[in-house]
Amino acid sequence: MKTGVQPLTISLHALGGQGGGVLADWLIAIAREAEWIAQSTSVPGVAQRTGATVYYIELFPQSAIGDRQPVLALMPMPGDVDLVVASELMEAGRAINRGLVTERTTLVASTSRVYAISEKSGMGDGRFADGPVVDQARAAARHLVAFDMEAEAVRTGSVISAVLLGAIAGSGALPFSRESYEAAIRAAGIAVATNLAGFAAGYDGARTAHAAPAPVLPATSNALVIEGERRLIDYQDAAYAALYRERLARFAQVERPDGLLTRELARYLALWMSYEDTARVADLKTRSARFTRVRQEVGATPGQVVHITEYLHPRLEELCDTMPAPLGRFVLRTPWLSRLIARLFARGRHVTTSRLGGFLLLYVVGSLRRWRRSSLRYAHENAKIEAWLDRVLLVAARDYPLAVEIARCQRLIKGYGDTYDRGWRNFGLLMKAAENVDAATLAQLRTAALGDDEGRALGAAIAALGEATPKLAAVA
Repeated sequence: MKTGVQPLTISLHALGGQGGGVLADWLIAIAREAEWIAQSTSVPGVAQRTGATVYYIELFPQSAIGDRQPVLALMPMPGDVDLVVASELMEAGRAINRGLVTERTTLVASTSRVYAISEKSGMGDGRFADGPVVDQARAAARHLVAFDMEAEAVRTGSVISAVLLGAIAGSGALPFSRESYEAAIRAAGIAVATNLAGFAAGYDGARTAHAAPAPVLPATSNALVIEGERRLIDYQDAAYAALYRERLARFAQVERPDGLLTRELARYLALWMSYEDTARVADLKTRSARFTRVRQEVGATPGQVVHITEYLHPRLEELCDTMPAPLGRFVLRTPWLSRLIARLFARGRHVTTSRLGGFLLLYVVGSLRRWRRSSLRYAHENAKIEAWLDRVLLVAARDYPLAVEIARCQRLIKGYGDTYDRGWRNFGLLMKAAENVDAATLAQLRTAALGDDEGRALGAAIAALGEATPKLAAVA
């Protein structure tokens, strides 16, 4: 059939729970109301987040062919898509990588992120950089509409699918009026007021859209110190934050005018002093902000009941770390008692914090933070922190750049359980290596350690450098 008229092709990329199907239904309803032929298919995927689904829509004006029916495709093809919509930035990146975004394509994408498991579990900052994706989007697309649509959904009390619909309308990529989009929302009859508010936010955002810049850290040491104090007051109390500032004050004697060492220490000391223990995990899981955030993420409406079930599986060591230091040591060095406690907690527990019993259980565990300074874990972490600070101070007097790199090695220490153990093992290797290498080499080794949590990359890097530095060969 040759009519000179081509179908409009739309590829929607959304994660589970983000309303991709609802968005596709709205677009189908809009097109059919305007007497266009509309066909929609979907291909669900399995992602390391909540499952990503691609919805593909083709629209064809009925007026161009009369009573005949066009043959429409079932899946998007590279170089043949007019509109790509992505509910999350890396989904936009995947669409670009597949060749779906070209010089004929309008790309409507939210710059918000839903982090993959691989990003969350990285030894350092495992997040993929946003900047290259945005740059590729600008270069590949005919027209780019990109802003944080998730934030607009939260601000308006709506859902991201409504904001995406508004951004599509505002982009002008489809030949339908704003009123027709709004009419589809009203016709659906679900959360009409909030969805219209989200639509309006998306429409206005598309008119002035620009890719959001990456967040930057405070420029001054003082700003980082203040942020560190806030974190530690929230984690423990004002006295703990005062200890943080006292520790930083020790470095005034070796600091340089640019304050680089203080900035790095302010960042990483605050992270180490707010290590994750059972009290911290329980405290965060019972905060009202968490319940509010979960309700927003699942799109719960007022009056809807949302149940939250947490999976907890503390190891023997973590249980002993929570105990007063003398008791924890006694349990660990008493085999029969260790076996008994380990047997009692051999299986993980599901705790429903949206019910009173589960909430109170974690609330009580979280309240143990007031006795944190007497715990076995605090004794261990405090000793490690002091040894690290002493090393940084000693090295700074003779090799300032190396001291900065030693401070940055704290990035390896994160999380709890096996993640913490692997990070601590690699951190120990770097501290030994620091005795025989310069700042640039230590930075290279740290990068290798952050490359994989099993330590294979670090071992290979040490082995390679050991050929030129015999003392380093003995570290691994």
